[in-house]
Amino acid sequence: MKKATSCIGGLIAGILLILIDQWTKNIAVLHLKGQPAFVLWEGVFELQYLENKGAAFGMLQGKKWFFVVITVLFILALCYFYLRIPSGKKFWALRVIAVFLFAGSVGNLIDRILHNYVIDFFYLKCIDFPIFNVADIYVTVFCGLLILLILFYYKEEDLAAIFPQRKKISSRHNQVTDTTEESDKDKIE
Repeated sequence: MKKATSCIGGLIAGILLILIDQWTKNIAVLHLKGQPAFVLWEGVFELQYLENKGAAFGMLQGKKWFFVVITVLFILALCYFYLRIPSGKKFWALRVIAVFLFAGSVGNLIDRILHNYVIDFFYLKCIDFPIFNVADIYVTVFCGLLILLILFYYKEEDLAAIFPQRKKISSRHNQVTDTTEESDKDKIE
């Protein structure tokens, strides 16, 4: 029952985040398209409409179906990952990260399918950073958090709880062992 509640809560949160992303893009279309950049902080930050048919820094322009396929595969892997996350407070952050990554991926996927481009409008002029949107913020910030958690918070046994079928090579015997069997033996001893 806890897993079902977590999935429903994650889906509702994901839908709300997608709606926020799509709403901000709609506002950008209505108020920024065809207009000069709206300067919020001179030389630092402005709102500037851009129809991005590629990835960040203008890479892979016009490769819509490549991005659609990669994004769908990523979303499927993310859903699988979310379903594998154990319940409990220790893994709460991973569930939140998965929801934000899902929302960001779906938000930009909607744009690619409906418009053949992604609507971007935030521009950090001070560092000439590529123009981005709310979905990009979700993906970038929460990928960074995921990396930090994996490096500094979660231990190998925590990750083994998510993916118990991972194989581990024993350097002493040069053979592959199943980590679930190893952890079961540790519990018995």
